[in-house]
Amino acid sequence: MGYKNPDALVTTDWFAANISASNLSIIDASFYLPTAHRDPKKEFYNCHIPGATFFDINEIADTNTDLPHMLPTADEFSKHAGSLGISNDHHVICYDSSGGPMAAMRVWWTFRVFGHDRVSVLSGGLPKWQKEGHPTSSTARDITEQQFTAKHDQNLVKNIEQILENIENQHFQMVDARSGARYNGTEAEPRVGLRQGHIPGAISLPFERLLDTENFMTMRSADEITSVILGSGINPEKPLISSCGSGVTAAPLVMALYLIGHTQASIYDGSWTEWAARPDTPIVI
Repeated sequence: MGYKNPDALVTTDWFAANISASNLSIIDASFYLPTAHRDPKKEFYNCHIPGATFFDINEIADTNTDLPHMLPTADEFSKHAGSLGISNDHHVICYDSSGGPMAAMRVWWTFRVFGHDRVSVLSGGLPKWQKEGHPTSSTARDITEQQFTAKHDQNLVKNIEQILENIENQHFQMVDARSGARYNGTEAEPRVGLRQGHIPGAISLPFERLLDTENFMTMRSADEITSVILGSGINPEKPLISSCGSGVTAAPLVMALYLIGHTQASIYDGSWTEWAARPDTPIVI
């Protein structure tokens, strides 16, 4: 079967044919953990898709918390989106420069949280775009500020109180998108000082299993996604919360479910960075 909601992805061929359309807003959503020792903003200015602007998930975030890239308020998101030249009428195309689309999918989810459904991820991102010989640029484009009005959809995001409550009532399936070793507590966390293990009741589904690792980390087919999800013990028909290290690699599962017709999966925004830093949260190893 094909995707039920194919609009979440655009191909490089489609993008190349439509890149000059006046209703497109192109954003580079690249993000790396500190351990990668890479500067995505600097890399953006050295090489990006023509017409793109840089969407910094660490700056377009809640500045009143020490947790990384937590969602901002709707008003703050509206200001940031407008300053990037994005209006509610634009079709937003997200891509990233890594070997995987996790950050772009995080931003895709973020726009949906704030009520904007005209948003897609460029399948294969910058690596595939470059491999196929499409143009890149090192010149920043002039931005005309736009009016963007965000409406926060609270159903697509969960907080720590809701996760604690869910341990008791089990209204949602909890899925952990980190590696199996991190889930089991046998691999150290990339952020210093965090406890190891997983949230009680969480199901392990490493996000890479949803991606074609031999084809620019593009999303697998609908049939393959369904097989992976069912094989992990997840019922796609039931409510689901996706979590990871800091709310980025949780996004591929939400997108995978969206593609096969399940549009209401949510993300625990604080994820393991918040959960494991607290001394009072239960952990299973």
